[in-house]
Amino acid sequence: MSALPATDGEAALLALVREDLRGFGGYSSARSADLRGEIWLNANESPWPNPADAEGGSRRYPDPQPAALREALARLYGVDAARVLIGRGSDEAIDLLVRALCEPRRDAVLVTPPVFGMYAVSARLQNAPLLEVPLVEDGAGFRTDLEAVATVAERGNARIVFLCSPSNPTGGVVPLEGIAGLARRLRGRALVVVDEAYGEFADQPSATTLMDAHPNIAVLRTLSKAHALAAARIGALVAAPTLVRVLRACQAPYPVPAPCAALALAALAPEALQRTAARVARVRGERERLRQALAALPGVRRVYPSQGNYLLVRFADAQAAFDRLLAAGVVVRDQRAAPGLGDALRISIGTPEQNQRVLDTLRAAEKAA
Repeated sequence: MSALPATDGEAALLALVREDLRGFGGYSSARSADLRGEIWLNANESPWPNPADAEGGSRRYPDPQPAALREALARLYGVDAARVLIGRGSDEAIDLLVRALCEPRRDAVLVTPPVFGMYAVSARLQNAPLLEVPLVEDGAGFRTDLEAVATVAERGNARIVFLCSPSNPTGGVVPLEGIAGLARRLRGRALVVVDEAYGEFADQPSATTLMDAHPNIAVLRTLSKAHALAAARIGALVAAPTLVRVLRACQAPYPVPAPCAALALAALAPEALQRTAARVARVRGERERLRQALAALPGVRRVYPSQGNYLLVRFADAQAAFDRLLAAGVVVRDQRAAPGLGDALRISIGTPEQNQRVLDTLRAAEKAA
């Protein structure tokens, strides 16, 4: 497991937090104190369970950061539990980071479009300036221009740089050495947040391996994708303990519903993790099969290599492809409103049978034409 970062690194990181929040204690909930007892009368909870709650557990407020789940996530990501903040998917962590680090109208958020839209939404809600460094398309696909990112971040007073790796929707990864170099250059100026929502499907190791040397790196993870718990809304921010403590003070008092925590903990048991790993391997295999088959279709202009559980595909007629798939009962993501993707659809990797329906539908359309 990773060791805790050096004291000077944590001090430099704390300096990135809004000055008025550096000593903020947050709300002290009835479950924040470590108390023991048999009769709990400190949270104004109902003494009786709801008639629909057979086990009666939902009448009590949940643990704000369930210790067993926090430890399980720490083992999963190979870090110390003090580095883990559990939240409602990655979205909550993104919002917390922007609110805690960015002074409105002053501290900017940098993104690399086309990319996941929640970074820009959180910046807008905080009234933080948004800086954009578009991905560069070349023969290998899309890549992040890290030199441009660093320059724009420095000149534009970026407090947070979001790197999506694997990138949604393009599927590319940001090399670890590039992430480390960017963090080194922006130390004391900005937090580099690596969104690894699709990390389980990638070949590259996690950026958590860089955090000992670079405390201004934070990593977003989620159980929504590879672990198939999207409805449970369990995400994790992996960061320096100093930052975790600050964000916890800014977080809602009870962010992790007890039924969701129990489900997540069960999903992280050894047998469940083995089955998940097998399914991830199957998705990776289907991803390559689908990529090759789509690339061979006459109406497909380009299929981008992907390290996620999806493929970005350019079509000669994206509207027709979207409509034909929808008519066949297949819903894909229309990406045409994203910068530079006016002819593209994003197709998630499904079961072999689902993927085959995609291919059969598009092939039938080509024959009909």
